[in-house]
Amino acid sequence: MRAAEPAAVPQAISAPAVSPLLTRLAAEGATGAFLRAQGTLYLVEGRVVHAESPAAPGIDVLLTAGGALAAQGWQDALSSAGTRHEVGRELVASGRVTTGELEMCHLGALFDAAFFVLGAASGPTRFRYGVAHWLGRVRPVPAAAVERETLRRRALLDSIWPRPEVDTAPVVPRQPARGQAVTVRQRALLRLADGVRTPTAIAWALGRPSFHTLIEVRRLAAAGLVEDPGTPEGEPGSPVAPPFPDPADCAEPDIALLRRVRDALEAL
Repeated sequence: MRAAEPAAVPQAISAPAVSPLLTRLAAEGATGAFLRAQGTLYLVEGRVVHAESPAAPGIDVLLTAGGALAAQGWQDALSSAGTRHEVGRELVASGRVTTGELEMCHLGALFDAAFFVLGAASGPTRFRYGVAHWLGRVRPVPAAAVERETLRRRALLDSIWPRPEVDTAPVVPRQPARGQAVTVRQRALLRLADGVRTPTAIAWALGRPSFHTLIEVRRLAAAGLVEDPGTPEGEPGSPVAPPFPDPADCAEPDIALLRRVRDALEAL
């Protein structure tokens, strides 16, 4: 089972490189660790083999929280193969996970962490030649593909709700309007939204990629279901909700039209 390559970013936002240094390292086929304040990319012969960030749950969390691997199984593989930098190979060889399960979780963790490592405000960059990651090679990804996916994800978040303040602020739920729907994934997120946990903390608690959690939080902010610290009062998403008309003054809804809109949104 081979995981699909990430979708290409639209041409309008694909021109600038996320990191000129990463582009140069890829061109020279460098091997080592690309370090920034928000985490590390590991390169082998110019390709990204793994990524880590404190803002993103690691591959161990994604494997064990999803039920694909027991926590003890992960620790056993880490203990027996970590010093050889072959933990991924050990997980498959021992039958603890399939190749497909490992690749899917590996790519999920890699692109999730890389989004934060290559963030616009990641600070200075260093590169340490020759440094290897204990996971080993699973499925190397071209550095250009990692940069394209990072740009695509930035654009996707802004298309949902262009206020990045909600990405780092504590998630404060708001009462939904009458009849306002909340998805199963959003309900699981809102159960952990206690006004203290940030989206990243919720992602760790749920065992989900942080980027997926950011998407849901921005959707909730756009729907006015969580408070947005960057929204002026009176706008959607602010603590003061806009007034709703009296239901008695509203015409009967066009049920067929609402169903078509729902189907179109679900397709998107």
